[in-house]
Amino acid sequence: MTWLYNVLNAFGEYCTFLWSVISIPEKWREFFKRYTNEISKLGLDSIPLILIVSLFIGALCTILIKLNINNPLLPRYSVGMATREIILLEFSSSILCLILSGKVGSNIASEIGTMRVTEQIDAIDIMGINSANFLVMPKITGLITIMPFLVIICMFTSLLGGYFVCVLTAIVDVDTYLYGIQTSFTPWYVWFALIKSLFFAFIISSVSAFNGYTVRGGSVEVGKASTRAVVVSNIMILFTDVLLTKIMLQ
Repeated sequence: MTWLYNVLNAFGEYCTFLWSVISIPEKWREFFKRYTNEISKLGLDSIPLILIVSLFIGALCTILIKLNINNPLLPRYSVGMATREIILLEFSSSILCLILSGKVGSNIASEIGTMRVTEQIDAIDIMGINSANFLVMPKITGLITIMPFLVIICMFTSLLGGYFVCVLTAIVDVDTYLYGIQTSFTPWYVWFALIKSLFFAFIISSVSAFNGYTVRGGSVEVGKASTRAVVVSNIMILFTDVLLTKIMLQ
């Protein structure tokens, strides 16, 4: 039962950490300055990765669905429709955030962890500033703000990847693919993906910041904290994904 005690103890420390983070900033000008910087660093800098991954995933989805749908009773536009559903329901939000947790989460954990082991956070506390709020709140709000836009970019780019495959390989007629994308479209699926992404953005930023903020030791511990941040974030994203899917799509 030692592992259960450790989990509960870590969860209690995490809740206490969030209580310190979620408070009114002491200097709004400095907060907005760091907030815009985090949007650029955590969100905008991730766009190239999102574009590359989304293009290939959209292309692969289209190819694999076509290869596995050989039933002549199914209409040809089923490929485009199935690709759209996979992208909207899972890839554009859940899988994308799992990928971003490796890039963004490790970045947050290592940055704050380095500040902890070099005693920069202690210096901020000595000056009478709430270091948790000062360092972490802009990261959480910044990632939550930009994540829906990243999801929309991912949706568009993934469908575009499928379109390019149809153009280059003629595996599916282009007009048929485009018709399948539009057939039986459910707008709620887009909102579902955007809502999920807000929860996932909070998990990635807060869990990663917590692991970095609570580092004790040297550079080796910072590396372990970065790894732990990614693992825990992924587990919580998967658990939250199942829970939200059950609540919002039942």
